[in-house]
Amino acid sequence: MLTALSIRDVVLVDALDLEVEGGLTVLTGETGAGKSIILDALGLALGGRGDAGLVRSGAKQAVATAVFTAPDDPDLIALIAERGFEIEPGGELILRRVLSADGRSRAYVNDQPAGVTALREIGAALVEVHGQHETVGLLDWRTHRGLLDAYGGLKPQLDGVAAASVKLKAAEARLAELKAEAADAAARAEEIALNLAELDALDPRADEETELAGERALLGAAEKAIADLADARTQLGGDKLSQKLGAALRAVEHARQRAGQAGAEGDHPVIQKLSAAVDAIDRTMVEAAEAIAAVDAAADAFDYEPGRLDKAEERLFALRAAARKLNTTVDALPSLRQRLREQLRLIEDGADALAQAGRDAAAALEAYDLAATLLTSAREAAAERLTEAVMGELGPLKLERARFRVALEPIEGRRGPEGVETVRFQIATNAGTAFGPLDAIASGGELARFALAMKAALASRQELRQPVMIFDEVDQGVGGAVAEAVGTRLQRLSGGAQVLVVTHSPQVAARGHAHWKVMKADRDGLTATTVVALDDARRREEIARMLSGAEITDAARAAAEALIG
Repeated sequence: MLTALSIRDVVLVDALDLEVEGGLTVLTGETGAGKSIILDALGLALGGRGDAGLVRSGAKQAVATAVFTAPDDPDLIALIAERGFEIEPGGELILRRVLSADGRSRAYVNDQPAGVTALREIGAALVEVHGQHETVGLLDWRTHRGLLDAYGGLKPQLDGVAAASVKLKAAEARLAELKAEAADAAARAEEIALNLAELDALDPRADEETELAGERALLGAAEKAIADLADARTQLGGDKLSQKLGAALRAVEHARQRAGQAGAEGDHPVIQKLSAAVDAIDRTMVEAAEAIAAVDAAADAFDYEPGRLDKAEERLFALRAAARKLNTTVDALPSLRQRLREQLRLIEDGADALAQAGRDAAAALEAYDLAATLLTSAREAAAERLTEAVMGELGPLKLERARFRVALEPIEGRRGPEGVETVRFQIATNAGTAFGPLDAIASGGELARFALAMKAALASRQELRQPVMIFDEVDQGVGGAVAEAVGTRLQRLSGGAQVLVVTHSPQVAARGHAHWKVMKADRDGLTATTVVALDDARRREEIARMLSGAEITDAARAAAEALIG
């Protein structure tokens, strides 16, 4: 919803701040008062063409700011996010455009610099403009399919076609892949067989290179460690050390016996010293044996197999040589071996695999065609309903000679996620004339009224209502009952959207929920355009002026009161 519009130095407007209400807002005023300036300023804020002529004479720049409440529309929120801005549903969204007198412009979204293209894309998602010279959205035939599908409630059929399209593309891609692989494999069969035989003989395993590199490092360390332990055992002396310690023990024992024979008793200091020496040598013999056993145990812990290091290095060399030859990595050798085996099997069993892939593709094609047929049938039914609804709106809007239709045009060879045809809205403006695109309508007023008819017909689907719609002089050249019909439809549209309309018709103006009067006056020697939000009394007076002209009569006031109801 548009909540505010701020204009600075745009054409005849020096400064204007407008608060915008929901529902239907009508803009009225004398011809030439500047009603189009308000729309031009809004268009500028929405990323429209920035012409230096919009800058007020004598000003350095023009600024137009439109403030919106972001609707709860996931597609719009996603669009804004894709353009680099974050907004939550219900949050404030500010679009601003600054246009210099030299024609250069800058764009901002929520006061952050933005590209004009991003501003235009966001603006187009928020506001739809229908006027004498443009009807944004409806004139672009690329929007027609989405409008028809939404009008018809065809999401289930669309989802079915989209799912069938995914399966069809996958099946066709698989078939093409198998054909390409079969042709390539057949040409390389001999080379594949030789490479596979080498890999089978080599029998590479996953992560083997890492394991071998680690084993080689450990084995290299083990070999040196075992040599160090052997040297330690040699230094300990082995059996020779035991023999020497035994001899020393016997010698000390003899010395103790001799001292005893000489009369030394057990408590004699000599006997005690010799006994201590015997105990020490005995402990040394035990600990030396334990040390030799510990060294032997440490050597056994390495579990070193002679020649094992050479085998690991040879295996690692063989794996790396095979990887270089096959232009891959050692880690990829097992998967390459499997692929080569599959390629050979494809050559041997290729006919069966290709035949199955062909059957799968044919089944997917049949399923897609069925889903597309259901979608086409649903579109044809929705097209009939939409045609009837639009035709029912044309007569009251003084377009009774016009004929409308929805053309479904098959596209040869197309099987896409959105079906097999394009959708185009077409119109013939007079009896006997051929149908053509919507922009073939000659009259600007007719174009705007036709847009109103389309919108009125589509409005039965809430999701087809643009958050903000603008109609510029949709009532041009009509009056009485036709103007009443225009006002009724605009009021109906405003029940589910925000509608702004520039009008010269009192019948339309009387339908507004809010009423702005655009006026032009001379001030300080300069002409300026202002906008006044009318209260009930001034609104009745303005509608009376529209009914009677320059002199407002009591009859005109009574008629205005009757129109407002």
